[in-house]
Amino acid sequence: MASDDIDVDSMTLTRFVLSEQKRIGATGSLTLLLNALQTAIKAISAAVRRAGFAKLGSAVGDTNVQGEQVKKLDVIANDLFINMLKSSFEVGVMVSEENDKCIEVTDCGGKYVVAFDPLDGSSNIDCLVSIGSIFAIWKKVSPDSKASEADLYQPGRTMVAAGYSVYGSATMLVISTGNGVNGFTLDPSVGEFILSDYNMKINKRGNIFAINEGYAQYWSSDVTEYVQKCKFPGDGKSPMGARYVGSMVSDMHRTLKYGGIFMYPATTKSPKGKLRLQYECNPMAFIIEQAGGMASNGVIPILDIVPTGIHDRSPIFIGSEENVKDYLKIREEHDKKK
Repeated sequence: MASDDIDVDSMTLTRFVLSEQKRIGATGSLTLLLNALQTAIKAISAAVRRAGFAKLGSAVGDTNVQGEQVKKLDVIANDLFINMLKSSFEVGVMVSEENDKCIEVTDCGGKYVVAFDPLDGSSNIDCLVSIGSIFAIWKKVSPDSKASEADLYQPGRTMVAAGYSVYGSATMLVISTGNGVNGFTLDPSVGEFILSDYNMKINKRGNIFAINEGYAQYWSSDVTEYVQKCKFPGDGKSPMGARYVGSMVSDMHRTLKYGGIFMYPATTKSPKGKLRLQYECNPMAFIIEQAGGMASNGVIPILDIVPTGIHDRSPIFIGSEENVKDYLKIREEHDKKK
């Protein structure tokens, strides 16, 4: 007989995706792609766990296309994503935060395109703050047999899957294939992602707001007013709690779990916003919408933005539906006064 503390019928990520594949009558290509991604994430998780001992948090002396300092763990994570995705033979072209140009896979006719941030929040490695990886998947739309850079200029609304992993007290992979959101926790004893958070939903309203208040002098008046109302709501109401980690994955995972709003607005220093559309804003917006929340750039839904470059940036206001609507109402009132 099996021991009482051993799950002999675990719902692994692979098993779950296969069941979804059978449900929708898919061919299995996306399953192979997601398997490649989870292999990369498992390897990155292992590297993160020994980063301090292996001095992987140190810089390599380079900066990436975003002008950010590149660390050894960034390079490892990026190489793992690229190599695992190539080995799936399902990806025709991809874009990474760490690469200036898109990466075309010339030796296969992969029908998917992938955008990813291999290691989000890597500046926090040395202080042991949770970091993560983010990815978004589209089907190629070009009529040619092989995917090209043009296939990366799709809005988030056409994504077939998106997800992120958190390397924290445990490693969790949160994923959506367009049929809700599910969380899988890595069980190190068996080396598999096990379904732990089924059909995740975000609260309609939350009591936490997240924004980098160090940039307050560069905000527009609508953002300033909304943050003030979060802190001083009046009418005897309690203020919202302020939480900001500085790693998008960590802040977004908390927002998904507890509700509230995460904001990274445009500023006078960064008028187009700072976060990247295709591999940060879009995948997070896809997941949050699938969980019942909202994501906007302040004017239109994030998922409706048509990119013009592989490294486009965008402002983002994302989280619980009612919290995002509160901000958008203030934004609308300010726009009317202009």
